Amino acid sequence: MDGSRSYKLKSATGTVVSTRKEELIAILDHFNIQVDNPVSVLTQEMSKQFLQSKNEGDKYKFFMKATQLEQMKEDYSYIMETKERTKEQISQGEERLIELKRQCLEKEERFQIIAGLSTMKTNLEHLKHEMAWAVVNEIEKQLNAIRDNIKIGEDRAARLDRKMEEQQVRLHEAEKKYKDIQDKLEKISEETNARAPECMALKEDVIAKKRAYNEAEVLYNRSLNEYRALKKDDEQLYKRIEELKRSADQSLEPERLERQKKISWLKEKVKTLEDQENTVSQEIEQFQQAIDKDKEEYTRIKREESDVRNALNYNQKQLKELKDSKTDRLKRFGPYVPALLEAIDDAYRRGQFTYKPVGPLGACIHLRDPDLALAIESCLKGLLQAYCCHNHADERVLQALMRKFYLPGASRPQIIVSEFRNDMYDVRHRAAYHPEFPTVLTALEIDNAVVANSLIDMRGIETVLLIKSNAVARAVMQSEKPPKNCREAFTADGDQVFVGRYYSSEYTRPKFLSKDVDSEISALENEVANKKAQILNLQQHLSALEKDIKRNEEFLRRCQLHCKELKMKMRKSISEIEELENIEEHQSVDIATLEDEAQENKIKMKMVEKSMEQQKENMEHLKSLKVEAENKYDAIKLKVNQLADLADPLKDELNLADSEVDNQKRGKRHYEEKQKEHLDTLNKKKRELDMKEKELEEKMSQARQICPERIEVQKSASMLDKEINRLRQKIQAEHASHGDREEIMRQYQEARETYLDLDNKVKTLKRFIKLLEEIMTHRYKTYQQFRRCLTLRCKLYFDNLLSQRAYCGKMNFDHKNETLTISVQPGEGNKAAFNDMRALSGGERSFSTVCFILSLWSIAESPFRCLDEFDVYMDMVNRRIAMDMILKMADSQRFRQFILLTPQSMSSLPSSKLIRILRMSDPERGQMTLPFRPVTQEEEENRS
Repeated sequence: MDGSRSYKLKSATGTVVSTRKEELIAILDHFNIQVDNPVSVLTQEMSKQFLQSKNEGDKYKFFMKATQLEQMKEDYSYIMETKERTKEQISQGEERLIELKRQCLEKEERFQIIAGLSTMKTNLEHLKHEMAWAVVNEIEKQLNAIRDNIKIGEDRAARLDRKMEEQQVRLHEAEKKYKDIQDKLEKISEETNARAPECMALKEDVIAKKRAYNEAEVLYNRSLNEYRALKKDDEQLYKRIEELKRSADQSLEPERLERQKKISWLKEKVKTLEDQENTVSQEIEQFQQAIDKDKEEYTRIKREESDVRNALNYNQKQLKELKDSKTDRLKRFGPYVPALLEAIDDAYRRGQFTYKPVGPLGACIHLRDPDLALAIESCLKGLLQAYCCHNHADERVLQALMRKFYLPGASRPQIIVSEFRNDMYDVRHRAAYHPEFPTVLTALEIDNAVVANSLIDMRGIETVLLIKSNAVARAVMQSEKPPKNCREAFTADGDQVFVGRYYSSEYTRPKFLSKDVDSEISALENEVANKKAQILNLQQHLSALEKDIKRNEEFLRRCQLHCKELKMKMRKSISEIEELENIEEHQSVDIATLEDEAQENKIKMKMVEKSMEQQKENMEHLKSLKVEAENKYDAIKLKVNQLADLADPLKDELNLADSEVDNQKRGKRHYEEKQKEHLDTLNKKKRELDMKEKELEEKMSQARQICPERIEVQKSASMLDKEINRLRQKIQAEHASHGDREEIMRQYQEARETYLDLDNKVKTLKRFIKLLEEIMTHRYKTYQQFRRCLTLRCKLYFDNLLSQRAYCGKMNFDHKNETLTISVQPGEGNKAAFNDMRALSGGERSFSTVCFILSLWSIAESPFRCLDEFDVYMDMVNRRIAMDMILKMADSQRFRQFILLTPQSMSSLPSSKLIRILRMSDPERGQMTLPFRPVTQEEEENRS
């Protein structure tokens, strides 16, 4: 034939299925049929070469080939060679890349010069498209902003509605509180009015009872005086009778002269006593007037001392607060404020507040002009110490904290409840304005919008002007027409000026907002010293007045005693005169007449005494009636006074409630104005939204005509317009200077594609080399481990097989030098040394070789085991043992097929269905040539 090879794959019926070598190799690989592996198919030639070889390197190569480690090693070497060749290609490619990059840059530079015009035109068109949609984007942004503003405005309108409802509720509560207090006052007034007639009647009754009692007492005293006079007359009559009886026979002239002389002397004495009495009465009147005047002066100075002492206590307290405020400004607003603020911070950290309360408000504001401190304090008053809360829940928490620091009944700072917002109210349309004078709002620096809004709500600080001069303030507010929206003004002295009223301030210096604390402390210290000196002077004056009053009272008492003694002497002298005159007048009266008169006098005395007893009883009865009426009157008067005492605090509460109602009404008007203003703004925004939506539709229609598909644009329309104008100018400038544009573009594209293709290949090869190195490092380690495992298994199987004939042996693998040394010891291991296989007999060496092949069979994976004339050099014993060993292995590996070729008789083998013995017929001994002839393809196919 022509010497070429061919392959045929046939089915079980002999039909040719394929003639391709690739399919044959795939079948061999699939079933792991290793035709070239000497362990799978050990031919007679290979067996002879292996048995006769004495080279340890050949044995090692046989082992490597049998276990396919040689194939793995060759594959690894091939891969490493391929890797080195690839590295050389990469190095060449990198050198080529440098050259291509240089060429590409040259082409690109030329291309850029030529292609710039086209790029600029393309960019111009793209910029026009972007410009069209940029206008749309800006209108949409404006629309979104307007929608957001409308949404925010609607939310704010809802909040304002809630505020209006809350304000209405607060106004209703304030009016209800006002009405309740007013009802209580009316009830007290009605009760007081109802008791007034009874009180008047009782008072009149008391007056009548007093009058009756006094009249009875006068009658009683008159009767008593009458009785005393009668008794005295009786005594005189008795004396007179006795005297008449004694002097009946004596001469009466000397006695009469003596009586006349004595009467004259007594009259002179009475006149002298009257003069003395008049003098003493004048002194008494003078002393009494001096005492009354001193007492009035004492009362006035005592009251003045009390006022000065109260002012001193207030100034001392204020001085202490100012000194404390030098280290802590918050103490100006109260000694407990720093501790209260710490408690608020702690409660806020624990999450008890929705928003942290703000306050005191005076600590959150700063003056632009320190001269206006007193004016602003007079305007804001208690608001400087107030606190702001976001809602009523926060207010309750703050009130609970305040109770820890302020005693029950003590004055606490005001708490303002108003929703917190980050922006200050826009009060431009309702704020007062004057070109020379600021409002309270503009005179303050307020960083916190909550503070500003609270002061606007509670005090209307945008409508209050601050005018330093009192006269100018009167002129602005009263002589002229007040500025628009201005309700009132305050002067630098703290005076309050309305259109028709003027109120002076109670204070002379600021308490909370003064910045020059040292000067305030110095002024207060001087004032305290002045107050103390004033109190000392007043006390000295009071002491002097007390001494004068005591001295005058002593003089008055002496004068009164002297006057009383004079009156007694005068009465005594007058009585003596009357007695002497009576004696002279009744000298001639008969003693019997005097005795009759004395008897009548006694009768009168008895009648008067009886009348006195009746009058005394009547007086006692009237006195008890008077006391009873006074008790009733005192009881009803006490009730009336109690009602008056109840009414006084209620009046104060009514005034506060009235003020609260006014504040709530002002707050309601404020929210109504804000709501109206906000709704007007919201409607304006909605109209603007409608106009913008129409404008957007027009711009979108124009943009679709320019560019149907929408483009995402990042730049603004003004920026794009500038870029379009600049690009147009550049295109016009370079429109004339261009060359063969198509050829330069083609060359640039070819150079760029070549460079990118080669760069991609180089990068791919580098990644491949890096990956290959990692894989080969791992595979080589695995290969070494696998080789160690096969070596160990082969040694174990070899020792096991030799031991079946009581042989001992060992196998030494030297992978570094690629040698395999096999040593075998026939017989007992302790009687002979290990011998090289070359020193063994032919049968022993063949047996050892069979053991070695069987060991390789145990570690090699192949479906076939084929031996040709393996036992030609064995004696009968070794052959039998070797055959038993092969059959035993074949029996243990029934999934493999064992094919043994031998010229020896196999009649000694046991009969089994697993063993098939094919015996070839003996050849003719005289035949010299084989009857072979060339076979045609048709005959071969027919034979198949």
